[in-house]
Amino acid sequence: MDKNKEAIQLMKDNKLEEAAALLTSYIEENQDDPVGYINFGNLLVHMQDYTRAERFFEKAITLDEAAATAYYGLGNTYFEKSIYSKAQENFQKAIDLGLEEADVYYMLGMSFRHQEHYTLAIPFLLRATELATTDEEILFQYGLTLAQSNHIEDAEKVFKNVLNINKDHSDAYYNLGVISLYREEANEALKHFEKALSIQPEHVLAANGKKNVESFLSEQ
Repeated sequence: MDKNKEAIQLMKDNKLEEAAALLTSYIEENQDDPVGYINFGNLLVHMQDYTRAERFFEKAITLDEAAATAYYGLGNTYFEKSIYSKAQENFQKAIDLGLEEADVYYMLGMSFRHQEHYTLAIPFLLRATELATTDEEILFQYGLTLAQSNHIEDAEKVFKNVLNINKDHSDAYYNLGVISLYREEANEALKHFEKALSIQPEHVLAANGKKNVESFLSEQ
């Protein structure tokens, strides 16, 4: 196993200092290889050292302007720093350079969503769901974005698909309850809120929704 692969495994095992030592050694031996800088940048993002991570990704790009994963890493860095417009630019660049993975489409969609560009986010989140068909978090966030864009029926279908993957997804039940309220279906909303609370008793939003619906029904 070469040092890069070994370092990645150490990162997965949360042995960050050992990973850093290996990557430092690799970079010293291969100063013109962008891969070492990209992996070290990813390590620094994991360590929440975003300023240094940015420098490592930029160094990788100076060595190889077509290094798609460097732009992806830089996008993650800006995303974690809540600089969503720059995150968006770098995720898009990674895609333009041929990075065809669910994560980059997901992160691009989320970058748009954090800027409240919900309609722009939808196609990228949709593509992410196509590339990762069983990823419940990607699917759920796609459903939320549809709801925020007022595509209520489509959002409802997505939340139900989330439950097909994970029948105990309390947030999916909560959002189905919100959709029922939007349709003025109070009894149906109450069922969804109660189901969410049966799965996650501390679900504050579901508890508040249940309380409000019960208050409304008691006045009828």
